[in-house]
Amino acid sequence: MSDLTGKTALVCAASRGIGAATALLLAKRGATIVAVSRSESKLEVLHEKLPRDNHWIFATDLSKRHQVVQLCERLKEVGPIHILINNMAGPKAGPLLESEPHQFEQAFSDHILAAHLLTRALVPGMRQAGYGRIINIISTSVKIPIPGLGVSNTIRGAMANWAKTLSLELGPDQITVNNVLPGFTATDRLEDLIKATASKTGEAETEVSNRLKASVPMRRFASADEVAQAIAFLASPQASYISGINLPVDGGRTGCL
Repeated sequence: MSDLTGKTALVCAASRGIGAATALLLAKRGATIVAVSRSESKLEVLHEKLPRDNHWIFATDLSKRHQVVQLCERLKEVGPIHILINNMAGPKAGPLLESEPHQFEQAFSDHILAAHLLTRALVPGMRQAGYGRIINIISTSVKIPIPGLGVSNTIRGAMANWAKTLSLELGPDQITVNNVLPGFTATDRLEDLIKATASKTGEAETEVSNRLKASVPMRRFASADEVAQAIAFLASPQASYISGINLPVDGGRTGCL
């Protein structure tokens, strides 16, 4: 098990799902957590679960540019942050041609611009500390687009290319940049997608759920903790020579290498 004692990790969307599981796991491995989410009350619940009491919480809506800028200023109180976990809920589902221009603009701002501003704010501290890990939680749609997620497929692909370019620029600083691509994971996001599909097709939610599981070679959904385990490895010293990759955590579902 990798030791992250002495490292500080900023985890976005940390109040639930994959973000919460990641914050808890990194803290168990010794990291100081800087948890960011829109809900202060949910962050306080998370804070109570974290081992030790040296953690930070910041209630911030990363979809609002001015709040991201304010957060970057407040992070100066924390000191060098060694690990950045960029994580945002995916855009609203729907066919590509039914999507309005403002949906693309909002998704670009929510995902790429928010991550970009945080990265620019934190990289100087990573360089100074001699340790940097930037990990983006995106989607298997980077490899194969997912039907019915037009805006998400578009933005996730852009995010992956942003990350690959960043890995080239930060390589000389020994700062790694990687993407984790969760497959079907038992989170609120997946529940919402199952409900939306059931409503559209007339199927029962259990039928939709079982159909999705049947498309996964392991015949089940991932837990948020299983995705967090992959994130924690990429955040560790042991992953020092892994950079610029897309790592699916999908039970083998994605139909390409």
